[in-house]
Amino acid sequence: MPLASLVARFRSHPIATTLELGSVVVCLALFVTTFALLLSGAPATGAAGARTGTAETAWLAVVGVGAVFVLFWTALVPLYERLVY
Repeated sequence: MPLASLVARFRSHPIATTLELGSVVVCLALFVTTFALLLSGAPATGAAGARTGTAETAWLAVVGVGAVFVLFWTALVPLYERLVY
């Protein structure tokens, strides 16, 4: 998509374009973060329970951001469209 087309789309629909571009950025960030965390090792699952540490916190953040992202697009956006339109 050329930059001029993107600017024109932003001018005609600024909120929708911002949400869509933000979604692309979130998806890319989740992908890169997940890949980087997989390189450092999968989260520990042992009989002793969950450990606390930087890697476990990062995995929890990835899952949390992903869950909020899915909730936003599958529940809140359709609800907003139903109420507004």
